Amino acid sequence: MKPDLFEAPDYYNIDDLLSEEHKLIRDAARAWVKRDVSPIIEEAAQNAEFPKSIIPGLAEIGAFGPYIPEEYGGAGLDQISYGLIMQEIERGDSGVRSTASVQSSLVMYPIWKYGNEAQRNKYLPKLASGEWMGSFGLTEPDHGSNPGGMVTNFKDMGDHYLLNGAKLWISNSPFCDVAVVWAKNEEGRIHGLVVERGMEGFSTPETHNKWSLRASATGELIFQDVKIPKENLLPNKSGLGAPLGCLDSARYGIAWGAIGAAMDCYDTALRYAKERIQFGKPIGAFQLQQKKLAEMITEITKAQLLVLRLGQLKNEGKATTAQISMAKRNNVDMALKIAREARQILGAMGITGEYSIMRHMMNLESVITYEGTHDIHLLITGMDITGLNAFK
Repeated sequence: MKPDLFEAPDYYNIDDLLSEEHKLIRDAARAWVKRDVSPIIEEAAQNAEFPKSIIPGLAEIGAFGPYIPEEYGGAGLDQISYGLIMQEIERGDSGVRSTASVQSSLVMYPIWKYGNEAQRNKYLPKLASGEWMGSFGLTEPDHGSNPGGMVTNFKDMGDHYLLNGAKLWISNSPFCDVAVVWAKNEEGRIHGLVVERGMEGFSTPETHNKWSLRASATGELIFQDVKIPKENLLPNKSGLGAPLGCLDSARYGIAWGAIGAAMDCYDTALRYAKERIQFGKPIGAFQLQQKKLAEMITEITKAQLLVLRLGQLKNEGKATTAQISMAKRNNVDMALKIAREARQILGAMGITGEYSIMRHMMNLESVITYEGTHDIHLLITGMDITGLNAFK
């Protein structure tokens, strides 16, 4: 395994805009990725295995619910800290960041925001420590971009609910201890339910043969007459806005995370371009290679400024869904383009596991689609600026 020589680009001195706490949190996450993720991630991706050994480390750096209050086991950090942690983790691998995003924004967030005190105290501390891992059930086999069309449902049986249906493309599902599942009641209203491993009729088959997010566990959530205790229903918010609120938090983390993947590809390509000799000089001395690298650092810098401002808005409670969609769409697209250009700079070496670029590129093909496709986020921006709904 090659040593992790990553140096983060900061062309506009953005570190000067961060607090000392922000930098300490980021640097701790960066050091952990270098020590515990980089040495194992290529083999994990080649073997299509999620490295469960890193779960305690993710908890230690505050990756599980960093903004969840300390009274529930979280770190009580602000939104910029959350973003910086996601950036550093995705610098290591998008699949590992996906695991942390799901745990934080799609499992812990709804329990914290939509749950009651008993549910917060029961689930959040164990999720924050990594003792329990969670998954989020919204997407269905026939309902991806239109989650409101879901058919998963539950019926009131008097002393419990009876849940039936299936969810697909679920990160963490094969090993999750709990799942926050969205389903319709008998009136067609969407509610969140906490489903626990071991409930009869609940199964989580794994999805195999992925070319992307290979170091992340993906699967299904299947419910066949699953008896759900009534106290497992999240009482404080219902309707489609409830799961979409979770996705806002996760998409915000993705907007930061994608920068990490882009940084890693850029840093790898820059170092290679200065070392690789062709026609008697480093390839970085040729105009076309400098054009690629200059455009990469420009786009990374723009993305850094975009998420920093978005983080400030999140801290102030002012960030809108449309603003988050813009950042997610822009930054993932940026990262994917940089990965492709970086691969070209490395030539044939760029497709090998000796370097991280091809793994990042394959991962980002999923990131550009999940939690709102590239096109859907464009329409969210379009609806926001025109006031006209293109979805109907």
